[in-house]
Amino acid sequence: MTYDYIIIGGGSAGCVLAARLTEDPAARVLLLEAGGRDRHPFYHLPAGFAKMTKGIGSWGWQTVPQRHMRGMQIRYTQARVIGGGSSINAQLYTRGNALDYEDWRQMGCIGWGYEDVLPWFRKSEFNDTHADRYHGQDGPLGVSQPRAPLPICEAFFAAGAEIGIPRNRDFTGAAQDGLGYYQLTQRWYRRSSTATAFLKPALKRPNLALKTGAQVLRIVTEKGRATGVETPEGILRATTEVILASGAIGSPRLLQLSGIGPADDLRRLGIPVVLDRPQVGSNLQDHLDLFVIAECTGPHTYDRYAKPHWSALAGLQYLLTRKGPVASSLFETGGFWYADRSARSPDIQFHLGLGSGIEAGVAAMPQGGVTLNSAFLRPRSRGTVRLASADPKAAPLIDPNYWQDPYDREMSIKGLKLAQEIMRQPALKPFVLAERLPGPEVRSDEDYIAYACRNAKTDHHPAGTCRMGSDPEAVVDPHLRFNGIDNLRIADASIMPTVVSSNTNAPTIMIAEKAADMIKEARR
Repeated sequence: MTYDYIIIGGGSAGCVLAARLTEDPAARVLLLEAGGRDRHPFYHLPAGFAKMTKGIGSWGWQTVPQRHMRGMQIRYTQARVIGGGSSINAQLYTRGNALDYEDWRQMGCIGWGYEDVLPWFRKSEFNDTHADRYHGQDGPLGVSQPRAPLPICEAFFAAGAEIGIPRNRDFTGAAQDGLGYYQLTQRWYRRSSTATAFLKPALKRPNLALKTGAQVLRIVTEKGRATGVETPEGILRATTEVILASGAIGSPRLLQLSGIGPADDLRRLGIPVVLDRPQVGSNLQDHLDLFVIAECTGPHTYDRYAKPHWSALAGLQYLLTRKGPVASSLFETGGFWYADRSARSPDIQFHLGLGSGIEAGVAAMPQGGVTLNSAFLRPRSRGTVRLASADPKAAPLIDPNYWQDPYDREMSIKGLKLAQEIMRQPALKPFVLAERLPGPEVRSDEDYIAYACRNAKTDHHPAGTCRMGSDPEAVVDPHLRFNGIDNLRIADASIMPTVVSSNTNAPTIMIAEKAADMIKEARR
């Protein structure tokens, strides 16, 4: 069958694109998602996030050994379900810093400065608290205040104040600096993914078709033009555009499987070269996360709810009050501050985890515990996404190349030490018994490096592998059109020239909103 638009990837961006493009009843749209539907309740309950990084709705990939981190490999969760990352993430609604987008503009991405993109952020939002120039209340995406904060959260803010970090009540408003509650992509006390907020209402339209469990094998090109996609069932045709929205790992992976990428690498794997584009799969950036775990003086967090009888009680509490641990993403508290005090804006992001058994391989503390994650936000290191083989079912070679630049290592460890300093403040003494990780035995720079190389993880914010720009080497232009192949566009986090200084879900939704309007304009 033939469609006007075929969208590859039903994730955070793809669901938005499908919903917006089918607002035009004359546009026939097919959305293809390799994963399944979001029927499991874990996809909709806020606390279901805790189950997501351990397999459900994930491809199950990991990084290659990180040569600057003593060969460690990190589990690299990439969503494989309708809604993509928005269906399995911690639901934090952050946009980055305004200066991130000014950097994009100065790099030649005209139309992508902060004031340029702000209308598309606002367009998506149904914000339950803020209504001002930064926020919207008419969009489909639920953005809400946390329903289940605990007293230790307020103590965390007070601890930050004791070392000079202010309180911030809106990280996506006038200033990013400070500690506070994150707003969450929730509505009516449930996760508001792009699958539920955008796609579900749009599926009633006769001009939208959705196929799940539909892995695309390659993009079909003819005479320098994208004409469709190949699936195991055959070729599907697009008369107007093929739109790639498979994310910062999936999009360059599929391009390379289609013969579009670094020619030497493709030939080595026996893939016929359609177009030599060395930048496809290059420029990978990600936020590396380090954490402090402390044992609490009592049941001040949610660790005890892992036990069956407490878990049942939590479920009942949620059903009756829409509060308690089931209503929590576990990471709705945090903020932004500085490892490098000369940085142009905050370069560290904190996530206060309301438990100690949250991280993979870390057992819960006997009396319960609390986790404080710290991530360096503007890495200078650049990595790659490459193919391991020509088999479309094979996992890609994901190499974030963490700590290639020594500055990243220095700032990461400074951020970890800052997290330790916050946790040691008097305001947290009634709640915190003692730091358990890294622990008092970690003192020297070498100790910190060794600790990081045993315990670091990704914040799941890959970006940049199909870089947008105005230069000839850029993968897409500022209208997100692929350089070198007509009727092919990319709209997801892969087009970010530099990763934003925060979580990447809301910026990805913004990219899709802006892309949809550019596509509609081109259709007129």
